[in-house]
Amino acid sequence: MMTPRTTNWTPSVKPDRKVARRRSAPRAGTLIRAWAIIVLGIAASLGCQPPEPIRIGFVGGTSGRVADLGIAGRDAVLLAVELRNRAGGVAGRKVELLIRDDEQKPEIAQRGVRELIDRGVVAIVGPMTSAMAIAVVPIADEAKVLLMSPTATSDDLTGLDDYFFRVNASTLDNASRIARYHVGQNATRRLAATYDLRNKSYTESWLNSFRATYVRGGGEVVKVLGFEGGGETALLQVAQDLLAAPADGVLIVANSVDTALLCQQIRKLDRRAPIITSEWAATERLIELGGKAVEGVIVAQNFDRNSAEPRYRAFYQAYRDRFHREPGFGGVIAFDAANVVLDALAQRQAGRSVKETVLAMRRFEGVQEPIVFNEFGEMKRSLHITVVRDGQFVVVE
Repeated sequence: MMTPRTTNWTPSVKPDRKVARRRSAPRAGTLIRAWAIIVLGIAASLGCQPPEPIRIGFVGGTSGRVADLGIAGRDAVLLAVELRNRAGGVAGRKVELLIRDDEQKPEIAQRGVRELIDRGVVAIVGPMTSAMAIAVVPIADEAKVLLMSPTATSDDLTGLDDYFFRVNASTLDNASRIARYHVGQNATRRLAATYDLRNKSYTESWLNSFRATYVRGGGEVVKVLGFEGGGETALLQVAQDLLAAPADGVLIVANSVDTALLCQQIRKLDRRAPIITSEWAATERLIELGGKAVEGVIVAQNFDRNSAEPRYRAFYQAYRDRFHREPGFGGVIAFDAANVVLDALAQRQAGRSVKETVLAMRRFEGVQEPIVFNEFGEMKRSLHITVVRDGQFVVVE
């Protein structure tokens, strides 16, 4: 009889299914703790993110043959933003500058302003010329976005409750003061004048304001020619027509490039005729292009190139270090315009617009003089008469 063989095998026992589920399922408290950790982690990561930057815009003509004013303005605004960000930004937020080139064309300026508004800018520094300002102010008004223009002085925008502010004197104010200077000098009594048709909102208004004051002082504007710059041949004809008039001086109301080129054509025909220009021509480009032809030209400026004001000297050195060239009047005034916007943003209260904040503050510190706005966002600015001597702008009054 055989003895049964033994083995170590033990039959498996199936666990109770309810017990198995209880062991595999996490406890409710564990789930709550896990979700809490996730939520806290998300909050912490969000807290580590820098706040959304404050966006401001710049619009100006930074390309083409007459871009010197726009480039100076753009770079000065960029410098103002960079300096503000180094100092901690505005209310702990960085400032982001968005730039649009208007190419001195109304439709492009309008598109650029709309793009800036769509990107969420709270204010725009610019435009730099009156023609572009006329084109874009309705867009800014509709969107309730402030335009802080450095150099657009058109009288067409004076005395209006709109979203266009400026940190320069009006065309009427500038032209009248320049005319009074020339009346007082008694160097010319009969002028032949020409003006750029592409910026009529400024040039035509400037010429009319100058002429009214000049005539009251005993002078006379005997001939007026409108022109559109575009080449030496066209400007030579303008020069010939001006010098054919019974005048003892020439008045040019145009940008620096066309003024310099026109002076060259005038000097080919007459080396001694006195030449007067508007402040629009007063950039470094006038001397660079005009050379000897602009020696003796009298031109007004809305800042003092020889100022020893510490704020101006600090700005001047910072601009030179950053861009390796002169800021000119466009750079100086655009730096002021940018800082007005930045200072207003720093003081803005919840629910108050930038425009309302500027009007509530009214007074700001510029690099050479205080900026004091009236109820329409306009101001008066100092005027300095200069003459070109030995390739330099020399202040004579």
